[in-house]
Amino acid sequence: MQDVFIIGSRGLPAQYGGFETFVEELVTRQQDKSIRYHVACLSDDKNKQHVDYRGTDCFMVPVPKFLGPARVIAYDLKAIAYALDMIKEQGLKHPIFYVLGNTIGGLIGPVAHQIKKVGGKLYVNPDGLEWKRSKWSRPVQYYLKQAEKQMSKSADLLICDNPGIEDYMTTSYPWAKTTVIAYGTDVVKSSLTADHKQVRAFFEQWQSREKGYYLIVGRFVPENNYAAMIRAFMASQTQRDLLIICNHEGNSYWETLRKETQFDRDRRIKFVGTVYDKALLSYVRQSAFAYLHGHEVGGTNPGLLEALAQTDLNLVLGVDFNRQVAKDTALYWDKGNQSLTQLIDHYDQESDFSAWGKKARQRMLAAYSWEQIVGQYEELFLDEG
Repeated sequence: MQDVFIIGSRGLPAQYGGFETFVEELVTRQQDKSIRYHVACLSDDKNKQHVDYRGTDCFMVPVPKFLGPARVIAYDLKAIAYALDMIKEQGLKHPIFYVLGNTIGGLIGPVAHQIKKVGGKLYVNPDGLEWKRSKWSRPVQYYLKQAEKQMSKSADLLICDNPGIEDYMTTSYPWAKTTVIAYGTDVVKSSLTADHKQVRAFFEQWQSREKGYYLIVGRFVPENNYAAMIRAFMASQTQRDLLIICNHEGNSYWETLRKETQFDRDRRIKFVGTVYDKALLSYVRQSAFAYLHGHEVGGTNPGLLEALAQTDLNLVLGVDFNRQVAKDTALYWDKGNQSLTQLIDHYDQESDFSAWGKKARQRMLAAYSWEQIVGQYEELFLDEG
């Protein structure tokens, strides 16, 4: 039996995005039962306990909230310490620690030593250049960059979700051993149809209609280039709406963006907020005239995969990470010129993008289906463990 300890997600069941969804898919789609997963779960309960979640051992790790940003570091360190105790008590052989993110990198040296001491291996998913995100202060960015470097030195393997991330890692840290296993997605249509109540309620609320809008879905942060996309849309001649699905409520960036772009003067631009109904979100994606993607920090973005799996026409910021994912299944734009505005104006008069959509979905099936991603992870864990 190969024991794999997953550290760094908030836990199961998945209630967030990114890493949590990945862990959920990995353990619930498990194909080889000779792997036993143990997943750390952030908890408010002071009493550590184990919970079985669909055959997966979930161990609770309580960390006080008053620690603020340091809570994430404390959580990962406590989870690893608890896992090490568990390994010693149960006499587990050759465990694998899979750490999601570089957060504890600055403190990884002694941790990596303890893992090796019990015969274990340390795998790390470096995520998507977290130190570049604008939400962090300069000191935090510096810490995260140094943490990334230390992780590259201590890890037995860096598992990158995008060839662009691997290129960056091998260029920045030539000593690092790396491999690429992508993030996954589902290529299935929404269970909802046009006559479902929640569908009609959504379009009535936002005074829009199927194929009558461009769509943005993503975290509401500056590095996702909301300003560039909104400006380009405002400069276009389209009469369609721009529906923006994001966590803008209570976010100080909303007012900054409003002052910067004056989007509130354009009746076409509509901030929807978050949509938690997955079936409804899938239907809204499928029914968009086109999807706008502006992420430029990170690797394989889950939102881009979902767009390529569900939306026919995708207008994507042409950075390397995005091009590695979409290849020739999307149209690309650049910041600092009129390329996105020109794309909108050029394609706004067309109506059939089914060929683009078919090609995009074929690529998702060929390279990004969850079944394929889970299979690659299981092969790695069993071969390397």
